[in-house]
Amino acid sequence: MGNLRVLIIGNGGREHALAWKLAQSPDLERLFVAPGNAGTVLWNVAISAQDISALVAFALKETIDLTVVGPEDPLSQGIVDAFHKAGLRIFGPTQAAAQLEGSKSFAKIIMESAKIPTAKWKTFEDNEQAKTYVRTIGAPCVLKADGLAAGKGVIVAMDLETALQAVDEILEGGFGAAGKRLVIEEFLTGQEVSLLCFCDGETAFPMAPVQDHKRALEGDLGLNTGGMGTYSPPPIWTAEIEANVMRDFVAPTLQVMRERGTPFQGVLFLGLILTEQGPKLLEYNVRFGDPETQVVMKRLESDLLPILWACTEGRLAEAQLAWKEDVAVCVVMAAPGYPAAYVKGVPIHLPEVKNSDSVIFHAGTGISEGQLVSTGGRVLGVTAEGKTLHEARQIAYALVDQIEFPKAHFRRDIGVKGL
Repeated sequence: MGNLRVLIIGNGGREHALAWKLAQSPDLERLFVAPGNAGTVLWNVAISAQDISALVAFALKETIDLTVVGPEDPLSQGIVDAFHKAGLRIFGPTQAAAQLEGSKSFAKIIMESAKIPTAKWKTFEDNEQAKTYVRTIGAPCVLKADGLAAGKGVIVAMDLETALQAVDEILEGGFGAAGKRLVIEEFLTGQEVSLLCFCDGETAFPMAPVQDHKRALEGDLGLNTGGMGTYSPPPIWTAEIEANVMRDFVAPTLQVMRERGTPFQGVLFLGLILTEQGPKLLEYNVRFGDPETQVVMKRLESDLLPILWACTEGRLAEAQLAWKEDVAVCVVMAAPGYPAAYVKGVPIHLPEVKNSDSVIFHAGTGISEGQLVSTGGRVLGVTAEGKTLHEARQIAYALVDQIEFPKAHFRRDIGVKGL
């Protein structure tokens, strides 16, 4: 290792957090982010995350030693297979293994094979059959578009009318190709926790546990979003729960994927719910979460680069992982109107961040005529760490209040459930 040239693919807050962390590695020689955002401007390359052939050509031309994929779309489109074919080292699952996120029904089949506790479920492609089933099980229930819908293809229906409408919305093209098939699940109650794991196909190491805030409005009200903020660690998470999840959820998943001839290498992200019967698995994701990565990277004591490298070599068991005791909080500042139609091009002025306990991660940002502007829905991830959750929240919100971002939409209660 040493003198490594690394390419990160993506343009969100997750990619800025990964770049921020990898830039600290003594083994790094040169970093590239394709296409990046205004926060990664030092490293940006103007290639879309979807343009796999251009990314392969760039990696060959620049003799990239390791590529790290941020978003789920290129993984589902087979970017890892394309890089392997070109003889390039890349961190992430193959197209076959990425179906764990790319297809909800595939994920459920794997959970069943691995005997993982999850919600009861059925799959439908016909509206009338789906509606008959909904009337049989009643509300509340959960309806999911089978394919990738940018974190928004899940409808939690608290009454029958909403559930029946959701059947039509999903199967009649409300989520495009993602909704050709519909998965209907029983509704589970409990607190949700995200556990991301580094995996090399055989071995898995858990990262710091995170609690995400999916709803747009305070008090967990409003529409589902890609995530309005996170904190780590949630006090409801214990070493005992973690050991149970690694033994009964992660290890069997890796085993089933190996037995199918599609070993899983990359980040296995478990969306868990802690029910009265114990933890159950809501979903798999196959990449670093956003905005989970922002707090995970803030708490990661170890150098990230050797860990990713070890995963690509099947040597994760030899790697070292150390975490800070501190609590981290990330508050997402979104564009006015998000998650519905939102305004772009809002001028933003950022304060100088003097303390190492805080960092402003960019997501939907760009530079227009020398001015920082918003370009997406989720725009900034204001991230801070403190000795306690209370302190981390205070530092994060003090920084939020110094940012000039007219009519920014954000929640004031990120992490409150942990207090």
